[in-house]
This record gives sequence, C-alpha cells and structure tokens, in this order.
Amino acid sequence: MNASNELVETLAGLLLQRGWMLATAESCTGGMIAAACTDRAGSSEWFERGLVSYSNAAKHDLLGVPEPLIAEHGAVSEPVARAMAEGAIAHSRAQCSVAVTGVAGPGGGSAAKPVGTVWFGWNVYGTTHSECLRFDGDRAAVRQATVVHALQRLNALISARLL
Repeated sequence: MNASNELVETLAGLLLQRGWMLATAESCTGGMIAAACTDRAGSSEWFERGLVSYSNAAKHDLLGVPEPLIAEHGAVSEPVARAMAEGAIAHSRAQCSVAVTGVAGPGGGSAAKPVGTVWFGWNVYGTTHSECLRFDGDRAAVRQATVVHALQRLNALISARLL
C-alpha cells in the first residue's frame, strides 16, 4: 500500500465517523486527489465530488473564484486557493474540501513562483486554512507530493475538529 492509499484509508474512516462528505477542487494535480480517493471501494459513502479547474475560466465557472481575484493575485496564490476550497463547499453538499493550485513544471515558473510552488486550501466545516509549499523534482514528483500533502493536512484538520 502506498502513502496515498494509507492516507485515503485514514480519511475514509474520519469522514465516515463524522458522516461528512468531501469535495476536491484541483488545478495542478488534474484530478489526482479525487482519483486517489475514488480508487478506494466504497468511497461514494464519503466522497461527494471532484472538480478539475485547470484554467482560470474553470476556476471562475465551476468554483465561483472571482476573476478580479485571479487577475490581481494570479491563479497560484493564497487567495485563489482559499476561494477554490470555499467554492468547492459552496458548489457541493460536502462538509470539507481540499483545493490545490500550483506550478508543476517543467515550465511556467517565475522568480516569485518557481516550479514546484503549490498553494493549498482546505475548508473543514466552515473554516478555511491555507498553506504554500515548494516541492522538488519533476512534474510527476511535484504532483504526487501535492496529493500526499493535501491528504495529510486534511486528515490532521479533520482530526483536530471537535464535534
């Protein structure tokens, strides 16, 4: 069992215990978090939906991320990651969400946002959290590290939530 599978098993248990559903909003991972979740049999009991919002227009159309927010801060930014996480909740029946937007490479980076930069957003029962990390490696490594971190932190945030 790989790291993603173990994290998904933990996540499934946490969500089932609480009767919660999850929604994902993914850009740089292109649905890999949703795929990791739905690889587990029975995930329909806790996985509500996954939205791949790769383009700026999709972020706006599918998640309601304001176009001026993207124009001012860029797609790979804290405000956009937070808006994606909140939009996933607003456009679903889920109680928690995870959102990722980043520069997976090999191109597309800049001095301010080098390849490997990923902004994360999580919304757990109404509270939004965000974090920026930079991962080393090729495109596949950046994307896989993003999936693992997104699930690790989601598990920690759900575990910390007192009922």
